[in-house]
Amino acid sequence: MSLRHLELADFRIFHSAHIEPEPEGTTVITGPNGTGKTSVLEALAYLGTRRSFRGAPPEALVRTGATSAIVRAQIDGADSPTLVEAEILPAGRSRTRVNRKSVNGRKELAAAAPCTIFSPEDLVIISGGPKGRRDLLDDALALLDPEGARAADETDRVLRQRAALLRQSGGRTGGDVGVTLDVWDQRLADAGKVLVAARERLAADLEPLVGQVYSRLAGADGRVLVQQRYERSWVGDLLDALTASRTDDLRRGVNTVGPHRDDLYLAIDGREARTHASQGEQRCLALALRLGVHTLVRTRTPLVPTLLLDDVFSELDPARSKALVAELPAGQSILTTAAPLPGGIDVARIVPVASLEAS
Repeated sequence: MSLRHLELADFRIFHSAHIEPEPEGTTVITGPNGTGKTSVLEALAYLGTRRSFRGAPPEALVRTGATSAIVRAQIDGADSPTLVEAEILPAGRSRTRVNRKSVNGRKELAAAAPCTIFSPEDLVIISGGPKGRRDLLDDALALLDPEGARAADETDRVLRQRAALLRQSGGRTGGDVGVTLDVWDQRLADAGKVLVAARERLAADLEPLVGQVYSRLAGADGRVLVQQRYERSWVGDLLDALTASRTDDLRRGVNTVGPHRDDLYLAIDGREARTHASQGEQRCLALALRLGVHTLVRTRTPLVPTLLLDDVFSELDPARSKALVAELPAGQSILTTAAPLPGGIDVARIVPVASLEAS
């Protein structure tokens, strides 16, 4: 699979933009900082995940003064091309279509526009809160585990409905609140059980791959032990935990227990990476996680994600940059930079970002 072309309309700073990257090899987008290089990668990644990898809300993706943004891509597969389109609305529900048909499931979107993104923001996966680590796992499930991806979608839906009911209840269980909560609790327990089992399997599968890549990126020749462990936010059966937390949930008006509170514990030689690793170590670990997922997708599925690298070499020292170049897999990649690239990258095409915008 490879990206044939990408079109943007009223996305970020672009009124209209278009790029046709090389189907094999590396396309490099160059230009000063603040000129929209990252936005191009953000738009493509949005098609597969329906969110900004920079953590931006939908309204930030729409050009100032515009009512909506459009992102459209043609992705060539083994059998036929796929058209993926997204309309991003600053207020209201954004829409995504694959071959002109509306699609909401994360599995269908990820398979239509598969990509692996490396960016400076990846540091937050290690140093930030649990959400970034859960998102990494769930994005990977969308590419690797259809059952797990469906369970993630169902879990999100139930959590939204349950939270709305908790807020509306005013802390009381009168009327139909208790009966309705019983229904949502059972649905959350059923979906959550499947989702957590899928996340736990994925974490276990990733651990050896991440350790190997991290050691090579760090120049440690296998002498570093990377540990990762999925941590549930409750003990015992999820349905029992939801029942036990109901009074507190009603009082606070939020879901206090469930897969949305879980975490992925990461450690380097027994030191928790979030709190005890240096920034250089955290960046290496984030890259190793991304490359580990990319490797699993390439070896276990027919999908070939486009590799997106957003100015990552500016954040790495020369030794780690050289090691990352050696780790990059074959296939299509799109890279942004405001500075010279490290040696060893075989560049197929260089595109100034100023040339992307239509006159």
